[in-house]
Amino acid sequence: MLAIGRHVSRLSGYAPALPTPFGHDGQIDFSAFENLCELQIKHGATALVVCGTTGESPTLEPREQRELVGVAVKTARGRVPVIAGAGSNSTAHAVALTRDAEAAGADAILSVVPYYNKPTQIGLYEHFRTVVASTGLPVILYDVPPRTVCGLSDATVARLAENAQVIGLKDATGDITRLARLKSLVGAEFRLLTGDDATAPAFLVLGGHGCISVTSNVIPGLCRSMFLACKQGETAKSQRLAGPIAQLTAALFRETNPAPVKFALGLLGLMAPTLRLPMVIPSAQVQDEISTALAQVFQQYADQMIGAPRALECTVREAVA
Repeated sequence: MLAIGRHVSRLSGYAPALPTPFGHDGQIDFSAFENLCELQIKHGATALVVCGTTGESPTLEPREQRELVGVAVKTARGRVPVIAGAGSNSTAHAVALTRDAEAAGADAILSVVPYYNKPTQIGLYEHFRTVVASTGLPVILYDVPPRTVCGLSDATVARLAENAQVIGLKDATGDITRLARLKSLVGAEFRLLTGDDATAPAFLVLGGHGCISVTSNVIPGLCRSMFLACKQGETAKSQRLAGPIAQLTAALFRETNPAPVKFALGLLGLMAPTLRLPMVIPSAQVQDEISTALAQVFQQYADQMIGAPRALECTVREAVA
């Protein structure tokens, strides 16, 4: 079987962008979070990505972020790296979050393009240069223009990649043509990861190293199997597995992430679907779509879903009735 990189400098495969479970009182459910981390590792996650967009980082207090990273580190016990989201549109705040994550035991930092204030490429370079200089940890850049308004240019990525401490890019642009351009600009060891589940299969076929994924929160085994088939040249198998992954992904992005994935994990009995405002639970129509998509995957791939599939059986009966 193909070996999947366990060290962050060789990161590959599917790494879940973990949601943050909240109780009905709005406080973090650390027990549910620890359980989710453990299940993801058992299902083949190559890293745990904590306190990112899917983790509702804009609504987390710095203390809560430190605690979440600490729980992930304690649960992982070195089996997989813990990558901590530590981004902000204030460079000083990003530095503070980065230092907190390092102190909490993170193995690497995921640093997002500053949002809302629309810096120039020079400003972006200086921002990331300052973040990198503040830590001894490897840094993965995170480019997600739909959320940040501005994005990293290829030239800025290449310039930042000259620093050996900048080890990769999470590219959530959805532009798979960018992969070939970047490959010619960065070193062979630079990790090129997609943050767009919808285009992940094509990204992997074209030589991408992996995916920091929302969908793999729900079907980690299926995502892992598809990745392995792709990398082992089993084209027919990878295409067959990509189908149900795509169907579930479509349902999980009908409304803004992470509301749909938290609802899906709620159906699996792994966390309450609670979010912090301004995020709210999905509409009734989207809830029905998610339930139906889960039911369809469950019928063929129950063993590759996270958690105890029996928690979904009642929902399945209702969804397919």
